[in-house]
Amino acid sequence: MAKNSLSIDALCRQIAEDAAHGRFSPIYLLMGDEPYYPELVCREIQRHCIPEEDKDFNETVWYGSDVDADEVVSEARRYPMMAERRLVVVKEAQAMGDIDKLAAYCREPLDTTVLVLLLRRASLDKRKSLYKEIAGHGVIVDSPAIRDYAITDWIISYYASRKLSIDPKAAMLLGESAGTDLSTIAVETDKLVKNLPEGTARVGVEDIEKNVGVSRQFSIFELTRELSYHNSSKALAIAAHIGNSARFSMPMAVSALYTHFYRILKYAAAGAGRGSVPPDLKARALAGVNPY
Repeated sequence: MAKNSLSIDALCRQIAEDAAHGRFSPIYLLMGDEPYYPELVCREIQRHCIPEEDKDFNETVWYGSDVDADEVVSEARRYPMMAERRLVVVKEAQAMGDIDKLAAYCREPLDTTVLVLLLRRASLDKRKSLYKEIAGHGVIVDSPAIRDYAITDWIISYYASRKLSIDPKAAMLLGESAGTDLSTIAVETDKLVKNLPEGTARVGVEDIEKNVGVSRQFSIFELTRELSYHNSSKALAIAAHIGNSARFSMPMAVSALYTHFYRILKYAAAGAGRGSVPPDLKARALAGVNPY
């Protein structure tokens, strides 16, 4: 099972492509701390599984707090009405009090039913029979929370998937504003794309500032720069702005500062007592340091 955001991305793209071509698994377990990918897959399955004219008779959507395992199994065991398949979706399935009872159905799922269990910011116990039965007969999307240090690369990859390139500085600024909430990044990108001039192929810092409403003047870039130059008054003003802004992710800010200065200290330690630092050692020590 995929463990990082890029492999999760590839898995979800494959599921979406299969759905668009009418290829479905009998069971989907969509779970994990990051809800973006599970919800994306659920939308794609609902979009393609049942034709719009057949949804009233062959698509059932519940929330876990409103249904029990017996109802889900009963619905999943029904045959489609004048259609190729049925779709049964349980959103927020972690709220089902007896979800483990679905293991018996998942051991022998009906091949004309597509059962989707969507858990929000939650996961099944991988040691229990329900998870094991789904692993044997269905598809599991396990979406871990993305780390702060990986968000810039994710944004660059996400923009590439939308046929856009983005300046790394712009990606960092967007990540700084949205934090690691991938759904927020996707929504902000939708807004940005609508406002870009026709034919735009590359997104820059100015585009993020204009359309997302975040300024590099009060960014981690500038905070790092002012701290590096010992400009305490400016650094404190920027830090206060960041701390008071609901748009900024404080954990990401702390992580970025720690990483920046840790690498600088690593470089300094590498050269201590050696005079000048060999270029290759300097490059390794400073790898990934923000140019600001």
